[in-house]
Amino acid sequence: MLEQQLVNALSLGCVYALFALGFTLVFGVLGVINLSHGAIFMVGAYAAEQAVTRLAFPLWGALLFAFIFCGGLGLLIDALVLRPLRARNAPHLIPMIATIGVAIILNNGVQGLFGAQNLRFPAGLVSDDSLNLGGLNLTALELGIILLSFALMAMMLVVLKKTQLGRALRAIAESPKAAYLLGINVEGLFYITSFVAAGMGGVAGVLIGLYSNALFPLMGQPMLHKGIAVIILGGMGDIRGALIGGLFLGFAEVLSVAYIGSSMRDAVAFGLLFLILLVRPKGLFGTLMERKV
Repeated sequence: MLEQQLVNALSLGCVYALFALGFTLVFGVLGVINLSHGAIFMVGAYAAEQAVTRLAFPLWGALLFAFIFCGGLGLLIDALVLRPLRARNAPHLIPMIATIGVAIILNNGVQGLFGAQNLRFPAGLVSDDSLNLGGLNLTALELGIILLSFALMAMMLVVLKKTQLGRALRAIAESPKAAYLLGINVEGLFYITSFVAAGMGGVAGVLIGLYSNALFPLMGQPMLHKGIAVIILGGMGDIRGALIGGLFLGFAEVLSVAYIGSSMRDAVAFGLLFLILLVRPKGLFGTLMERKV
């Protein structure tokens, strides 16, 4: 049924968009492609699972715990890895290589602690109830994923567009040096960006872990590839593009599985992305403007 597949695609696309939003936020403000974001996504899923099984947290508490835990991890990565490189005016390639190393450390650390086998959230954590709307069967998990993702994305857009903090972040994205001369606390906002972006990546990891009911140490790697594809499709550093690109990828994957076959899912999704970039090489909302130092 096409309508049901569209609901499934919307829930998956929302998670992709949420993950890509944190990814593109770091790139837009810090000017860094953080290749440890996929590992942070994975850590978020494990943090929530441990909060539920060991600390008996409810699901909402586990989501909050994952956000704060991954946000703290993002701060640590920024303080220990990215800030020293910023201080040395390191070329863009160096932070990418450094964050690859961070991702390897996180992946190996989680595998050493929990093993390579799949973990699952406890049965009954999410209600089995479903909502029937005109023949559409919307489970509690799908509804929760859609509502939470849209709420977080809407909150982020409002902050960026309507608040003083958002204006300061946009000023830094345009030119960190000019923002500093205007009295903006550039380093402090770098830390806030790292915290929020990593926290959103962690929440996305929890949602995917619930959606697929499987957690494993390398679960962030395919998500990282999709996140890179999404921000390129939407336009590097553009928030709107991250949202639309994530939804596009979710719809392309689900519909290709439904009507072509699961083995062709990634081929169809990335093939369509390639065709779009042939027409729009800058992405849907990208520009040729370069960031000013």
